[in-house]
Amino acid sequence: MNLHDADPRDEPTPDQPTPNESPISRLARITGHSARFEGDAHGLDNGERAALARLDPDNELRPHQIAALSRALVYAKLAPEGWHPDTWHRWALIAHGMALTGHDGSRSLGQQLSEADVSESRVTKLLTARGDAFRQLLPRLLRLLASKEKTPNWHELGGLILSQERNEGEAEAIRLRIAGRFFSAEAKKSKH
Repeated sequence: MNLHDADPRDEPTPDQPTPNESPISRLARITGHSARFEGDAHGLDNGERAALARLDPDNELRPHQIAALSRALVYAKLAPEGWHPDTWHRWALIAHGMALTGHDGSRSLGQQLSEADVSESRVTKLLTARGDAFRQLLPRLLRLLASKEKTPNWHELGGLILSQERNEGEAEAIRLRIAGRFFSAEAKKSKH
């Protein structure tokens, strides 16, 4: 079969899920696409995206923010009904960040931070911070990236948020990968 014989309906469109799409990818797709009609499960309306961008994951969520977050999570095929508050806060931070910055999984987060000219001290503070300190530093970094119109890799950043203080082995592997790629990119910049 050649390209001319292919049925265009067999090709996934940007707003349709792919078979083995990760929860992070599904949530990024949902937060990144506008709803085409009320109840569209492939995107959020402007008010819902604004609610996610304005929410503060560490403070009490307002009803409209909970509604927007819940809708995004359910559309992303996550099941938040039985989650502990900590899990809600982690996914709220991810959804908030995606609404602010978008998602670019084509390059590593370390490379992206270097390209955005994020200072070495800021990256080091983020990667050594734990608990509340991490949750306080991350939104500042996200706002900085948004102001520079830089889009982070949420596979790495989301993985760090979800594994921190739950699976420290996985979290440390992600931190080292981010640091290694950041400092490698910085070293290449200084040679030029």
